[in-house]
Amino acid sequence: MVTPESVKTGIAAGLACEHVEVVGDGQHFQALIVSGEFAGRSRVQRHQLVYAALGERMREEIHALSMRTLTPEEWKSGG
Repeated sequence: MVTPESVKTGIAAGLACEHVEVVGDGQHFQALIVSGEFAGRSRVQRHQLVYAALGERMREEIHALSMRTLTPEEWKSGG
């Protein structure tokens, strides 16, 4: 079974993050991801970076992932 911790680890392994929080029930997850990689990117582009970090897991193991993707500056200002 997929755990929030394993999703968090997968995101952090594939994307340089300053902060990652993941909660979920094994199929549906919510994530807060803070990364400098998001600077200058649209929300869709930010989500694509996260999907790329998770790779095949996104297609095979994780049924739903809602994301809040922020730059460090957005996070510090209450994003």
